[in-house]
Amino acid sequence: MDNDQLWQATLGEIELNLSKANFATWFKNTFISSQKDSTVIVCVPSGFVKSWLETKFHKELISTMERILEKKLKEVIYKIETKKNQTPINFLKNSVNISDFNQNTVTTPAFTKSRFGLNAKYTFDSYIKGKGNELAYAACQAVANNPGTAYNPLFIYGGVGLGKTHLMQAVGHEISKKGKNVHYGTCEQFTNDYINMVKSGAAKEFKSRYRNVDVLLVDDVQFMAGKDGTQQEFFHTFNELHQADKQVVITSDRPPKSIPGLEKRLLSRFEWGMIADVVSPDIETKMAILEAKCVERNYLLDGEILNFIAANIQSNIRELEGALNRLIAYHEFNNTKPTTDSTKEILSTVIANLQTKSKTPKTIIDIVSNYFDVTDKDIIGKCRKKDLVIPRQIIMYLIREECGASYPTIGDELGGRDHTTAMHACNKINRELKENVKLKQDIESIKQMINNGCVN
Repeated sequence: MDNDQLWQATLGEIELNLSKANFATWFKNTFISSQKDSTVIVCVPSGFVKSWLETKFHKELISTMERILEKKLKEVIYKIETKKNQTPINFLKNSVNISDFNQNTVTTPAFTKSRFGLNAKYTFDSYIKGKGNELAYAACQAVANNPGTAYNPLFIYGGVGLGKTHLMQAVGHEISKKGKNVHYGTCEQFTNDYINMVKSGAAKEFKSRYRNVDVLLVDDVQFMAGKDGTQQEFFHTFNELHQADKQVVITSDRPPKSIPGLEKRLLSRFEWGMIADVVSPDIETKMAILEAKCVERNYLLDGEILNFIAANIQSNIRELEGALNRLIAYHEFNNTKPTTDSTKEILSTVIANLQTKSKTPKTIIDIVSNYFDVTDKDIIGKCRKKDLVIPRQIIMYLIREECGASYPTIGDELGGRDHTTAMHACNKINRELKENVKLKQDIESIKQMINNGCVN
């Protein structure tokens, strides 16, 4: 078997376990230059690719080639070399100024915009799929393949920074490849355009922008709550698009029924199609996200460091990426190599802030009350209507889980109730979480809002 045959056969097996983006990143412009005396020399286009293959893929490459050749290999050596008709991979390194970083904020490079207002980076290839987003991912793929017929509308909800916008825009990118007209915008933009339309009387321009499209993507629709004029205009826009089999995709930080002040006719339409949630990623997904970000930054980090970041940044992907950017910026500025100890020191303040942020009984009461569109006064009061009892029990459960409060303390926070009431509520929610998918989704969304301090 010659060099090209061996390498193509090897890559054929490796490709099965990688996304298209990862495979192209690590194996584009690689080849075998020689195989002699059970030693194989693999040529790669850059030092970064060389380090990554040695660290991440070495064992898999050896075992795959040994299986194909049906013999043991002495060693596999990686060498920086390109074929005459190839040019080395050019990893664009983001320039970062350490002065942009403080203990609370992290700046990231500006995103590139494509047509229709879509972020060029937000594609399916760059999206990391995990247990927390697999339903939403599958629904988005189905919509991208069959717009207007698969799930219409598609309603994606979840906490801040979990990838809802990324998924939504990935749908837009895929459909735009088919020559379809796509419009992406936030709920705030829709509201502002509506207000300007009313002021100027430019109804024709407004309708052209939002109704003469094949796909309408609207982000953060929860901000439509209480805006009667905006809701009425969106209702008519939605109806016209839906009746013409045009696709509508919507995101929110909560499910439709939990958006306060939402008109019933809009609620019913949001529930016509598919409702999919996105929850916090598990540690394996966070590790995959961090590895992908390292590829983007052309910066190799040890697996132990990535595991520490993934295990300690719990809330959302933006903060995960922010912690990574902070770490890389510090070491690039000081020209030092990251270690586990330096990572712990650099991120200690960030982690401490995230772990203590907004987790108080009062905050939990406010967030849950807002989520279920009830008042704090009613929650703490004595009324036992079902639409108050369930949020009240969820609050007791979350104060116990998130704040570690005792049952007597929980009872005191909820209007001086007996500790046995709090105990019963926590036990009841714990039991129902095992079977009630809707309850589990609600609590996941609320926890995300608590972690991000989302008190509206």
